[in-house]
Amino acid sequence: MNYQQEQIKPYSPEGAKGRQVEQMFDSIAHSYDFLNHVLSLGIDRSWRRTAIDSLRPFAPKRLLDVATGTGDFALLAMRRLNLDSILGVDLSEGMLRVGREKVEQQGLSDRITLRKADCMQLDIPDNSFDAVTVAYGVRNFEDLDRGLQEMRRVLRPGGRLVIIELTTPVRFPMKQLFRFYSRILMPIVGKTVSHDARAYTYLPATMEAFPQGEVMQEILRKAGYTDVRFRRFTFGLSTLYTAAK
Repeated sequence: MNYQQEQIKPYSPEGAKGRQVEQMFDSIAHSYDFLNHVLSLGIDRSWRRTAIDSLRPFAPKRLLDVATGTGDFALLAMRRLNLDSILGVDLSEGMLRVGREKVEQQGLSDRITLRKADCMQLDIPDNSFDAVTVAYGVRNFEDLDRGLQEMRRVLRPGGRLVIIELTTPVRFPMKQLFRFYSRILMPIVGKTVSHDARAYTYLPATMEAFPQGEVMQEILRKAGYTDVRFRRFTFGLSTLYTAAK
């Protein structure tokens, strides 16, 4: 099935979305962490902690972090869950380079591996991980259904999926305030700091287009997941989805 956000591309309507997303994140890798926290006013830290802590009851030991970017989510997961190992994959070598430096600085290179890979086609055996996570990256998938099915393939039976994604408030006045923030303020700040005019126009556009709440819950069920639940944070600015294989 085609979803609206799959048609939104950072630079041109022509060409593969995955390749353009890779180019975009390579371009903004140097400023990504800073802008992430600034543009979310730091609230994203609590959202990330809650997403990771949802895995505590299942005591995972091997975790795959998809769209790992600069590794922030993987590093936080290692600290909070004390996993045996984490593999983080991402399209952008520029983002991964930043992430590897952070992993090395924290002395975790023996437990966290970051490598370039496309989650549409993972070179990973079936049933390899206890948990798969995606933090603020699933809306960039070139093919959402395919990505969800591929992540399910590498989960062991009973394994857990955790997705946390930026979403758009639906109620007054947050809906109107967010529209102003995402369409006007975010592109200005993003362009000024990252020097990529398109990146911070593309990112808010995908937030508005991405399936949310009950719609995303049904997409996960159709992809073969069970025990699918979701929880909204901060007036709907972010949504946590959890599911099982």
